[in-house]
Amino acid sequence: MESLLVALNAVIPFLCYISFGYIVRMKKIVSESFLQQLNQMVFRLFYPCMTFYNIYKADAESLPRPVLLIFVGASILILEAILILVVPRFVLENPKRGVVIQGIFRSNFVLFGLPLTISVFGDSAASVAAMVVTVVVTIYNTTSVVILEMFNTNGKINVKNIAFNVIKNPLLQGAVIGLVFFLLGIHVPESIVTPIAAFSDATSPLALFVLGGTLHFNEISHNLKYLVPTLSFKLLILPAVMMAIGYAFGLRELELFLLVAVYGTPVAAASYPMAQNMGGDGELAGQLVVISTVVSVVTLFFWIFLLRFVGLI
Repeated sequence: MESLLVALNAVIPFLCYISFGYIVRMKKIVSESFLQQLNQMVFRLFYPCMTFYNIYKADAESLPRPVLLIFVGASILILEAILILVVPRFVLENPKRGVVIQGIFRSNFVLFGLPLTISVFGDSAASVAAMVVTVVVTIYNTTSVVILEMFNTNGKINVKNIAFNVIKNPLLQGAVIGLVFFLLGIHVPESIVTPIAAFSDATSPLALFVLGGTLHFNEISHNLKYLVPTLSFKLLILPAVMMAIGYAFGLRELELFLLVAVYGTPVAAASYPMAQNMGGDGELAGQLVVISTVVSVVTLFFWIFLLRFVGLI
């Protein structure tokens, strides 16, 4: 019963935020354009506050072990290499190949994984998760562009553009500044830290509200042959495999759960506009985002319950 309550308490707030956003849009209380503007504000202003604050407020003992960061970074890159070799054997159309690969490895870690980790382990886990963000987001932003360009017959890989897109990412900017302040011991006045902390706390509810408000359930039947295997592998098989490997490498409790947060959360929302603008199948990318977001509420509940039940978290 305790395991069930932990899982419910972690997942239900997410469901409430998303449902609230969806209902508000359906009732036409807010417009699509307002939600898009709010999404930009959350991404450019609130997220940097969150990543900065979670690292700035950390203490040395709460920082992640190097083995966790190395494992996460290396495992994502190895997974991508395997997918680049395997997916084209089963997916014949180039615009769909890059989208399916991105749909498997690129998770909504910041929007789902970070707050979910804090929900299960408390605020003490925030700094560890925020450091993982710096590794995950850097790899996602770099390799997603490369992979989509690989399967875009019209495009050539532009190293300068990739580097520029990584550097200008607001999440990374906030995390890097927070890390610099932390390492150099730079003190920020409490009058400044207090509003930053408030913005940080508001980030996840706002972002999930916007996500719910932008969900659209369009016709999906003709893409089921891609959606079902991609999301089954992403949300069920992949987290299980990564946790087993992570356990063998000595990852436990919070570190082990972070693998669920990295690999078992829904497809990153950013994969949709990227696919649309880089020659990928935008329709399939959007469907992967929407359906994985809805289904992951159930699968994440399952993973939290199972890990709690067997005593791994």
